[in-house]
Amino acid sequence: MIETTTTNRIRQAAFALFEQDGVDATSVAAICRAAQVSNGSFFHAYATKDALAGDIYLSALASYHAAMVKAVSGNPSAADGVTALVRAHVSWVVRERGLATFIFEQVRAGWLDTLREAQKAENARYRDALNGWRLRHVSEGALADLEDEVFMAQLIGPAQMICRAWLSGRRSQSPKTHLPDLARCAQMVLCT
Repeated sequence: MIETTTTNRIRQAAFALFEQDGVDATSVAAICRAAQVSNGSFFHAYATKDALAGDIYLSALASYHAAMVKAVSGNPSAADGVTALVRAHVSWVVRERGLATFIFEQVRAGWLDTLREAQKAENARYRDALNGWRLRHVSEGALADLEDEVFMAQLIGPAQMICRAWLSGRRSQSPKTHLPDLARCAQMVLCT
């Protein structure tokens, strides 16, 4: 469903322009023209272009997290869950190429500073939801007992390298081509 509120029109127009021209090259005036809103309407919705970019970033991050959490929502075994998470990561990147490029390639420290607390809260929700599955398998000895950051690096690190190469155009082959190998590598490291 396409949302038609002024704020959502601004977000949709901005995202299309960010994809086309990049965040830095997109002006507030261009966003207003594309969204067919006044300058005042823009600034009523967002204090700055950075605040708008941050809002889109948080929305994309929540979408990614939801896909990852859904992958283990049925409480799969350790090996099946690792495979499902690698698949969810790669599938989200391929399905949401624009959002993935935005959060992995266009993110700017300047506008992240304005939403650091909201980002921390979103990441905490994600970590807690994922740990509901992960820590059970750690306690049973089926998954390696690693800190959250190390677990995630081992889980999606190799897939992320391939996805980023694809997003940037350095590779034309879909990252999905490598799913069996990526899942197997993650299992070898994480499953005990």
